Amino acid sequence: MTRDDANEGPRPSRGPPLQSKTGQFRSLRGAFPAPEFSAALAEHGLAPLKPTRIRTLQVNLGKLCNQACRHCHVDAGPTRTEIMSRQTMEQCLAALAGTVIPTVELTGGAPELNPHFRWFVQQCRALGRHVIDRCNLTVLELSGQQRGEGVYETSIAALKRLNALGYGDGRSGLRLDLVTNPAGAYLPPDQGSLELDWKRELQRSHGIVFDSLFCMTNMPIGRFLQWLEASGNLQGYVERLLGAFNPVAARAVMCRSLLSVGWDGRLYDCDFNQMLNMGVGESAPQHLEAFDLAALEAREIVCGPHCFGCTAGGGSSCGGALARGPEER
Repeated sequence: MTRDDANEGPRPSRGPPLQSKTGQFRSLRGAFPAPEFSAALAEHGLAPLKPTRIRTLQVNLGKLCNQACRHCHVDAGPTRTEIMSRQTMEQCLAALAGTVIPTVELTGGAPELNPHFRWFVQQCRALGRHVIDRCNLTVLELSGQQRGEGVYETSIAALKRLNALGYGDGRSGLRLDLVTNPAGAYLPPDQGSLELDWKRELQRSHGIVFDSLFCMTNMPIGRFLQWLEASGNLQGYVERLLGAFNPVAARAVMCRSLLSVGWDGRLYDCDFNQMLNMGVGESAPQHLEAFDLAALEAREIVCGPHCFGCTAGGGSSCGGALARGPEER
């Protein structure tokens, strides 16, 4: 990992406001040629796409963040006001209590900036659930002000702080997994090889240890879609995603075992669909208030052209690569 890698992403929003979610979807449909994603699935006997078993409840605690990253599909930042209320968190807990879903994954924005973050984590743990916090690291080093510069140095300081608490040491049971996104219009490199490089360099340069590295493909939505269009890279990136479609990765996409909860309690097949305002199918409960695990596990997953981002090459999910994919064309 280099200083430039770390500083490439976080930065204040620039340029015109993002397109509406309808406008983004229109841009995607115009950029992706036929066949549709559902047709690609059908060609490999995977349509309609349906859940296996919901093992992760991914909860977006709000869009407030101390950073504004160029690749952010959430359009999160310091000026966002959407924050999950304690009442909605209580609905999450009620839904969890009636299930055996083992994992709760907290995301944002920066989930730690929600004033009820600690309380919610404690309540999830009291239910015996494993909790994953998707942390941007720099939020751990805040001292009453938002920071946009010095992201690399601040991230290193946060990692050292987590190591001192036992995270990533391989003995404490406190996992520390790092996530990386490409800095341009290309697919992630081989996850296994890059993990070895990161472990070697972070240990050598800073004495930092961690468990795993997850490589995620940048989805062509939100700020990254805006950058692709402005830089003239959209069509080339779309062709790269289509050319690298991997049916093995398609079988393992995260939406088959994950349910996404918006900051307002609405339900989605994944975090990416959430940011395009594509709720779960009409036959399934739309909100935590009507949570029904059996109905949600029987639903058909709503797909769109952006889904090619999860099935390109080795595949992409919140847990990194899904499969060993064909070489990028």
